[in-house]
Amino acid sequence: MSKHITQAIVVHCMDFRFQKYLDEWLQSELGHGQYDRLSLAGGVFDLDFVMRQIELSHRLHEIKQVVLINHENCGAYGAADSPERHAADLRQAKQRIQAEIPGLEVRLYYLLLNGVFEPVS
Repeated sequence: MSKHITQAIVVHCMDFRFQKYLDEWLQSELGHGQYDRLSLAGGVFDLDFVMRQIELSHRLHEIKQVVLINHENCGAYGAADSPERHAADLRQAKQRIQAEIPGLEVRLYYLLLNGVFEPVS
């Protein structure tokens, strides 16, 4: 089996309202075709599922970077939707990724309704 290597995996919500912003930003940040893309309700909300996909991307495509993007006004989060909750979930995801797959660079973002990507530290 031949190897298929790419730079990163990007995890974001499936919400249609953000796809234009995501497409433009990803093209600018990573380039066309330089990443695996995982789009699912809530972004990192179901972290166990997300981790399985990141592990597969790492094993099969030798990624070096994980980009996690949650967004404002996320229906998957329901009443728990808040910037603080998203930031906490993104940080928890980063800690778990770095513990389970050392050496991966993990970038965190909170995407606003107006298309602004706010880095989460």
